[in-house]
Amino acid sequence: MSYVGPDSDGFFDGDGDGPRRPRRFSGGPLTVALAALVPTALAGWLIWQVVGGPGENEPAKTLPAASRSSTAGAGAEPTAPSPSKSDDGKKGDGSPSATPSKPKPSASSAKPATSGPLKGKVVVIDPGHNPGNFRHTAEINRLVDIGTNRKECDTTGTSTNAGYTEAQFTLDVSRRLRTLLQQQGATVELTQNGDRPWGPCVDERARIGNKAHADAVISVHADGSAAGNRGFHVILPASVNSGSANTTAIAGPSRDLGERVAGNFLRATGSAPSNYIGGGTGLDVRKDLGGLNLSTQPKVFIECGNMRDAKDAALLTSGAWRQKAAQGMSDGIVSFLRG
Repeated sequence: MSYVGPDSDGFFDGDGDGPRRPRRFSGGPLTVALAALVPTALAGWLIWQVVGGPGENEPAKTLPAASRSSTAGAGAEPTAPSPSKSDDGKKGDGSPSATPSKPKPSASSAKPATSGPLKGKVVVIDPGHNPGNFRHTAEINRLVDIGTNRKECDTTGTSTNAGYTEAQFTLDVSRRLRTLLQQQGATVELTQNGDRPWGPCVDERARIGNKAHADAVISVHADGSAAGNRGFHVILPASVNSGSANTTAIAGPSRDLGERVAGNFLRATGSAPSNYIGGGTGLDVRKDLGGLNLSTQPKVFIECGNMRDAKDAALLTSGAWRQKAAQGMSDGIVSFLRG
């Protein structure tokens, strides 16, 4: 199957002490002189602010948060859980040997650009797993209805051998992707942004996209397979009509979305399609994932690479590569939404 779809056109302050009491000075000539100077100095400062203050083109003193995010590297992270296959997508229920740093929370949705080719379009990004899941095993092990049967609410996700977690990876890429789509004018919502202690469950993740009436939904993941298994693959929903699951209306549009994402991801990252899933197509159809089964909007999953393979892990932990990954996803979504 060809990858290349239609081309797209062209991502906190600690508590301080209370106010200190000012030091008292006794009166005298010096005090009187200083008192006389204060009004004059204040007036001069006000005049300078009006006619001689910082100009509109003065450089900002701090780098905007979006710029800091787009250039950040992987950073040193603690050891994370080893993977084991499970539900939506697959992986482990262990816990890391050290507590990972909590991501800085920010709004799950943000104001879109005032104009752009995607103005009026809604995209939901689903960062797979949650950095806090391993602390809430009882909650994430609870079974939920996925239409075809019942499965765990969520899993902890996998990690590289060096301890860079899938949950950290998915949040970083999702934030970069959000920025790129907002620059195209889209309204973007994240199912979670490191702003909740665990979850959401896979059924709730689907409902978030449904409630938003999203024009496209993408769930961002990385795989935890054996060393030597490399490459990305995009998971498409099978045509399912069972219980509370009915994907018959979205199976076709979701395949179109997935093919465009796969083609643009390949072009942007240079990564090859999976050599262990999808028969070289980089596409995989599944009916056992609640996040797809319960969706009423066009939706795909993307497994960006295998965190347990050293060569793939070198890519996944690179901030520059993660930016390319976000760009590839964005280009695929833009292509799909523009038809």
